[in-house]
Amino acid sequence: MTTTAPLTDSVDKTPGSPSERVLRTHLPQREAAPGVSVRAADLSLRLDGGGNGLLDTTHFDTVRFPPPPWVAADMAAAIDNGAWAYSPYRGDPTVLEALSAPISAFLGSPVASSNLALTPGTQGALFTTLAALVNEGDLVLLADPDYLFCERILAFLGARVERVPLVFDSAEPSLDLDVLEELILQKPKLLLFSHPNNPTGAVYSEAMIARVAELAVEGDFLVMVDELYSRLVYEDTPFHHLRVQPGMAERSITLLGPSKTESMSGFRIGVIVAPEAVIDTVEQCLAMTSLRAPAYSQHLLARWLVDDHAFLAERITELENLKNLTIEKLSTVAGLVLTPQKATAYLFVDVSAFGATDVEIAGALQREAQVIVSPGYQFGARGTGHFRICYARDEAEWEAALDLMVTCLGAFAARAGITS
Repeated sequence: MTTTAPLTDSVDKTPGSPSERVLRTHLPQREAAPGVSVRAADLSLRLDGGGNGLLDTTHFDTVRFPPPPWVAADMAAAIDNGAWAYSPYRGDPTVLEALSAPISAFLGSPVASSNLALTPGTQGALFTTLAALVNEGDLVLLADPDYLFCERILAFLGARVERVPLVFDSAEPSLDLDVLEELILQKPKLLLFSHPNNPTGAVYSEAMIARVAELAVEGDFLVMVDELYSRLVYEDTPFHHLRVQPGMAERSITLLGPSKTESMSGFRIGVIVAPEAVIDTVEQCLAMTSLRAPAYSQHLLARWLVDDHAFLAERITELENLKNLTIEKLSTVAGLVLTPQKATAYLFVDVSAFGATDVEIAGALQREAQVIVSPGYQFGARGTGHFRICYARDEAEWEAALDLMVTCLGAFAARAGITS
């Protein structure tokens, strides 16, 4: 079902009122709960990214998991070099040139500096690229569930959105390829999905990635894949990049960055890997929206993806231990369903058996456990009945919070009559 709806009839025309584009991002065609709009639910749960004094599991704890030790010194050195205050819109040429080799090695596909653009975080990469490519009324296919701001950005741009179900409660998670095959008959402009998937942490098989590539070539559409978490993979799980598939260097757009694995979200630096023609168009949007990625932060990328294997291995081990602790604690709640995946620092928790809405459960966790979670409605219709937590936290603080969450969720199970 197409998820972009006409604008509401109650658009406020007074000076200073939201534009129609902004009102579309409220997703009036969807409800977070019966009679509760997505926007109203967000506001009621104070999901503004600020934490509001609670333990905020919507993002990583960057105190417990700080950036690599070289970041502070390299940032200071960059600031000392006043000549670096301004760069070309797409990024400093020396940084782009330095990035081409490690990104080529990481993706397993040749990447020239002309295939790269630096953006204000991967969020900036997402918005800038979609704004550069998507016209009002264009059909965009989007995984369901997927990163919460994808649908909102597409609504802002006036795209028509069709959701492709993600089957994530199985040993081999996959986009529903039968649905995708049907949807490409409608001539989409773009397919958009995250890999590993946000919110579930799902890692896709080589066969699925290869089939997506075949359909993209067959249907002559672009594919944008957000690979922000592609280094944060557990158990030596193979990770298959879309760009290496036949024909995809010419029609894929890969988003990368150090925001999560390296805890550099505060430095606001992301990377777009795309065909030169796409980069040229993205550059025009960068010039209008932000001029450039933060100039000093750009120079931190010279060491990203290089000689950090020990740092990465230690971080993955620590996060996997926290993942196991989280599963151990939450598994004691009757009726709660966990489907742990093999990447990210997220757990997508199924609470649909409790007979309560995402909004009710998230609100109770705030009041009774002092914990903010990401309610599943934010990620798409198939996310309803879930919530997402980020377990990248201080171990002692997190264990205490989990105990409070177990008590709160256990009360929901008891009210639903679930005992085992």
